[in-house]
Amino acid sequence: MAVRTPRRIDNDGKMSLGAHLLELRKRLFLAAAGILVGAVIGWVLSDFVWDALREPIYAIVRAQHRNAQINYPDITSAFDLKLKISFYVGLIVSSPVWLYQIFAFLMPGLTRTEKQYTFGFFFTAVPLFLAGCSAGWYVLPHIVELMTGFAPTEDSAFINAQNYFDFVLKLVVAIGIAFVLPVFIVLLNFAGVISAQSIISSWRLAVLVITLFTAIATPAADVVSMFLLAIPMIALYFCAYGIAWLHDRRAARRTRAFEQELAL
Repeated sequence: MAVRTPRRIDNDGKMSLGAHLLELRKRLFLAAAGILVGAVIGWVLSDFVWDALREPIYAIVRAQHRNAQINYPDITSAFDLKLKISFYVGLIVSSPVWLYQIFAFLMPGLTRTEKQYTFGFFFTAVPLFLAGCSAGWYVLPHIVELMTGFAPTEDSAFINAQNYFDFVLKLVVAIGIAFVLPVFIVLLNFAGVISAQSIISSWRLAVLVITLFTAIATPAADVVSMFLLAIPMIALYFCAYGIAWLHDRRAARRTRAFEQELAL
């Protein structure tokens, strides 16, 4: 006697709560597997990445003619730092995997026609994430030079390795994720969760949140870097509104045409 497996989709085409949880578990597992594979790659590249991260410190020595060096406060700090670098390099390298899993999990909320746009979202989110990471990496040397410049030239700068990497992580990865958020706003609009009108009506709050985020991600004294990060994020927010407005306009046109057909 064959054993019947539970149906994942009800007769009305909607997934049950249990099916959503199973789908979530599947997507989380695949995303974790991708990050794990990326972390292995990150372990191989960790020495190269750490050399690149130390370069702003060397630039301080060359430009300001001061003694600046990174130190490890305890015996396990170097190993812990290598693991942390491996994980976050894996997070960046595997970004196509876990970003796709997020979109794949949200796909059941879209219609069959709108699912065709999923790969468009995916191929937009990955470059934006990498562009955000690159933007954080671009302003990093300027921020390090600015903050260490407050110390007198006759003093030495001894920088804790863990604290320095955490600072870089917050700047690079967090900004990369922030650059992807407008894509999720558009996806939620396509899923019918939010409208274009609600997006544009919240623009003041969005600008305030973006400004606060960039102020936290960059030192308070570095206003230039804050604006270099805030301006493209604000522009992406309004681009998301423009796409959502076009989608809502087309959806309203289709609804009116359907109502006219019913009235005939």
